[in-house]
This record gives sequence, C-alpha cells and structure tokens, in this order.
Amino acid sequence: MTTIAVLGNGRVGGNLAAALTRAGHEVTVADRAPGAAGAAARAAQIVINATPGAGSLDRLVALREELRDKILVDVSNATIDGPDGLPADLIYPGSSLAEQLQEALPETRVVKTLNTMLFPVMTSPATLPQAPDAFLSGEDPQAKQTVRDLLVDLGWHMEWITDLGGIKTARATEAAILFVPHVIRSSGFAPFAISIAR
Repeated sequence: MTTIAVLGNGRVGGNLAAALTRAGHEVTVADRAPGAAGAAARAAQIVINATPGAGSLDRLVALREELRDKILVDVSNATIDGPDGLPADLIYPGSSLAEQLQEALPETRVVKTLNTMLFPVMTSPATLPQAPDAFLSGEDPQAKQTVRDLLVDLGWHMEWITDLGGIKTARATEAAILFVPHVIRSSGFAPFAISIAR
C-alpha cells in the first residue's frame, strides 16, 4: 500500500483516486479548501497533479516544501483553450509543464504520464478495442519504476507502458493534446488514447 495525495478533485482526479483506492492504496483527495493541498501532499509518499494545467505550476511551486523528496506524477496538460473550451494551443511551446515543474522543484522527482488519453482510459485501458500506450518521462529511474507499478495497479499491462527517457520527452506527449479537439469534433467524446502501432 502506498500513501497517495491527488491534487484536483475533478473528473481526472476523482477517477484516479477511486481506482487507486480500489487497488488498495491509501488515497487523499485535496479540494480547494485553504491548506488542503499542503496537508495532503505533506502526508503522502506520491502526489498526483490532476489540477488544470494552466495553473498547475503556480499551485505546485507554492507546495515546494511539502513536495520535497516526493514523487510528483504529472498527468495534466498546460493549454490555452479555444472558444469551445477545448485545447487550442500549448502554454509552454518548446517546453512542457513537466519540465517547468522539474526545474522549479529540483528536489521533487517529477514523472509525466497518462496525459495522452481521455480520462476514462487512465483507469480502464483494457476497455479499448486495441491496446493503448502509456508513456513515462522523468529523470529518476526509481521514480519511474514506482509509477510504472502504479499504472499496473490501474490495469495497464507492462508491455503497454513505454519509458521515453528524460523529462524533456514530456514535450512530445504534451503536444499530443493538440490532437484531442480535432478527434472529439470528428467522432465525439468517446474514450481514446494515443497508441503506437508496432
């Protein structure tokens, strides 16, 4: 059992928290109440960033001390939304939210994952008719192994998880969010994920 804090109690955070609890982990979800995020992060071994990506950097930098020596799993995408509320552009072109977080929080081990799919797939990957891919980006091999184990707890097969390398590789997976509005407009809000055909 791992002690996990989920920052963000929307669809993504709620879905992850419920699934990780079912898998036997001790999970706390931090809402927007003053001090809730800090208290949750302080007590956790792993912190999951499921806050809206546009404000994630400021929120998490404010938790620098609470996040010291922790694994921070970043599942968010920092985007500028269009008039229809769907992602229209990246806030950090030529970089990524994950890179910005790692630079701002050097004593925290940031791992980027689960950001290339609609939220239901994060915890039910086997419901898709073909195998999806989950990607890992981060500087710390041990932290990535811990996150890989969490993904297995969420139903991901080991062969569906690809370690892309260092944190800079997150800029590629974060850019994949630009597919999402076009896919949704084309085929509706049905679960999908980026998958690499091999």
